[in-house]
Amino acid sequence: MSEQKEGRRVVASNRKARHEYHILDTWQAGIVLKGPEVKSLREGKVSFQDAFARIEGGEVWLYSLHISPYEQANRFNADPVRPRKLLLRGEEIRRLVGKVEEKGLTLIPLDLHFSRGYAKVTLALARGKNLHDKREKLRKRTQEMEARRAVREAR
Repeated sequence: MSEQKEGRRVVASNRKARHEYHILDTWQAGIVLKGPEVKSLREGKVSFQDAFARIEGGEVWLYSLHISPYEQANRFNADPVRPRKLLLRGEEIRRLVGKVEEKGLTLIPLDLHFSRGYAKVTLALARGKNLHDKREKLRKRTQEMEARRAVREAR
């Protein structure tokens, strides 16, 4: 599950995001976590199901990201799906506010990774795909696989 590239170790990725959304732009944001959450994150115990970000009061918050409780932390564990603050520069947040107000655009997390020891989230500005877009993508993928298989069998 972990991928090493440029000093960054990917802990978990939102695999459904690229299937269900058109990704328009991405940002890397820090995430405010409690100690046991970081340990649980290092073990890869995280789920992106229905996770999204929202801008409230000039701050960016991540909702519905499930980080499982760390076994050894007992009473120090936080709520697994609590809202978590994302750390972005002021100018980035102001730019995001204008874009998110456009109809149909949303902020979704693409992956969680560690960069130089700090937990980071790759946040994407995205537009939801229609059902026919998803079917078209699956159809193209199937055609490519069949073409590769035919070339392989022709050898």
